[in-house]
Amino acid sequence: MAGSFYNVRCGDCENEQIVFGKASTEVACAVCGTTLARPTGGKAEIDHEITETVEAR
Repeated sequence: MAGSFYNVRCGDCENEQIVFGKASTEVACAVCGTTLARPTGGKAEIDHEITETVEAR
C-alpha cells in the first residue's frame, strides 16, 4: 500500500504544509522549525493536527 499526503497545521505558529505520511526524515515546519513528523520505519508519527488528506495513492 502506498502512502498518503496530509495537510498538517503546526501547533506553534498555525502554518499549514503538506507532509508525506511515510516520511523517512524528520519534517520541520517551514516557518518556525518545529518538528511536524518523525520517521518510524513505516508510517510517520505526525505530532500536530492533520487538517485533511490531500491525496491517497
